[in-house]
Amino acid sequence: MQVSLASERLLAELLKARTGQELPDNRRWRIGSALSALCREYGIKSVDQLVATFSPSRQTTLARQMVEALLNNETYFFRDRAFFETLDQRILPALAQARAETRTLTIWSVGCSTGQEPLTLAMLLASQEARWAGWTISILGTDVSGSVIEVARKGCYTPFQVQRGLAMGEMIAWFEETAQGWRVRERLRRMIRFEEHNLLDPLPPLPGGQMQTFDIVLCRNVLLYFDAETRERAFARIASVLAPDGWLMLGAGETTHGLTDRLAPERGAPGFFRHARGLRRTRAA
Repeated sequence: MQVSLASERLLAELLKARTGQELPDNRRWRIGSALSALCREYGIKSVDQLVATFSPSRQTTLARQMVEALLNNETYFFRDRAFFETLDQRILPALAQARAETRTLTIWSVGCSTGQEPLTLAMLLASQEARWAGWTISILGTDVSGSVIEVARKGCYTPFQVQRGLAMGEMIAWFEETAQGWRVRERLRRMIRFEEHNLLDPLPPLPGGQMQTFDIVLCRNVLLYFDAETRERAFARIASVLAPDGWLMLGAGETTHGLTDRLAPERGAPGFFRHARGLRRTRAA
């Protein structure tokens, strides 16, 4: 489906304003296919006509639908397993020791899409009953797209979705097959809450007004679509809610280098970052 340059520019501006994400030239080829379903839904023949029907300055349903259609919601269970192996073998044991008195663990999955990443974390923790018995574990999954958050809350997936990243034994252990699809078992669902949220905005406080802080933040493949200035804002937001001895996990190839002096890479743990001041003290000791 052909899209004019004027429509491409307007959609790029809309996406940036609503989510902070860039729509560079090398991603604009997918605009036509991404919005084709919306064109059919509204009985409109072209993306140009679709764009002409909304006002960029108004919070309309159509504007929200267009933004959500343009987002990349690619995800699957245990994506890049090596990262989760590091989490399992190094980060979680360290946190289990550091939080032994409070016996609480808080995790934030940013850009969680349809929920596979938070559920992967829940599977990992639930499989370690001896280590986490008696602990209060809270996993927050957020995404700027309300439609994918609704899917995540339902916790029901197609056979294709559960087979991506999971072995048959894992599927049977953590899901039950229903007429609607493969539904996550209640044990995992209780560990997670899903909320629509833009990483660039402050997180709402907990009941009672207490600010949320996290022992682990996963922000993988979200920053790829931000420009440098927006990445700096994102890192500032993450650093402000990450516990002083907490851990940040980024996606493969993502880095904090040149974008923040508050978060630094952890030696021997590719993809993991910590508060720079705390790392300096640890290494000096």
